[in-house]
Amino acid sequence: MKYPNLFKGRTAVFTTKHKKESVVFPILSKAGIHLKLVDSIDTDLFGTFTGEVLRSGTQVEAARLKALKAIEQTGETLALASEGSFGPHPTLYFVPANVELVLLLDSTNQIELHGWEISIDTNYAHQKVKSVDEALDFGNRIGFPSHGLVVRPNSGSGKSDLLFKGVVSESELIYAVEKCIKYSEDMNAMIETDMRAMCNPKRMTVIENAASNLLNIMNSLCPQCNWPGFDVTEKVSGLPCELCGSPTRATLSHIYICKKCSFKNEIEFPGGKTSEDPTYCDWCNP
Repeated sequence: MKYPNLFKGRTAVFTTKHKKESVVFPILSKAGIHLKLVDSIDTDLFGTFTGEVLRSGTQVEAARLKALKAIEQTGETLALASEGSFGPHPTLYFVPANVELVLLLDSTNQIELHGWEISIDTNYAHQKVKSVDEALDFGNRIGFPSHGLVVRPNSGSGKSDLLFKGVVSESELIYAVEKCIKYSEDMNAMIETDMRAMCNPKRMTVIENAASNLLNIMNSLCPQCNWPGFDVTEKVSGLPCELCGSPTRATLSHIYICKKCSFKNEIEFPGGKTSEDPTYCDWCNP
């Protein structure tokens, strides 16, 4: 069976409080769907970067809950959601990375598609400071004031009660740091980058790239049935060494499997390389 375009002409609702629609909508409007912002849902209930609310499950699970909430509130059957995380890069150990997901949920056709982007171009950082000068120096290093800051006492009972988010001017920063130093038991303030999207242009760029990836996934149709989301399900290693011909750990092929009709396709040399540099061969360079 050949399925028609399942998304074109439909309305997709997107719930966010952090202005993510400014980068997501221009990308996904190219899919021929109508986009509607839903800003009445408190997405902080699903988790906050500053720790007041722990995230609900995994990154995918949290995004799915947001999408389901938007569908429940609006009555639409197509929803978008975005969720980000920060931590060590999965392969470049000890390098901080920003991983962004833009998810599409179609409750009518039982489809869930994921657009991902991972970037090491992030200013994710924090530091204990004992003076305004140290705080200003930290701000200069992370791109303040175009990138916002969060300030709180470093220790003591006031740590959880006193919290300044979205600090985007020098006067705000001076006030917040002096206040937090005063109410911290160790006379230090904890200062960190505000990783909410509207306070962090670097993160906005990664979200935009994740939306572009989602658009590609939406437009990637099964050659047999036209079902969307025909994407790589497995990467097969074994690209031969250009010197000795032995299989290496580099990718030899990508395997695609349709989630609807189970059609399978294997594409060899997906990166355009037909052999690997001997530097990365376990036989030539053990």
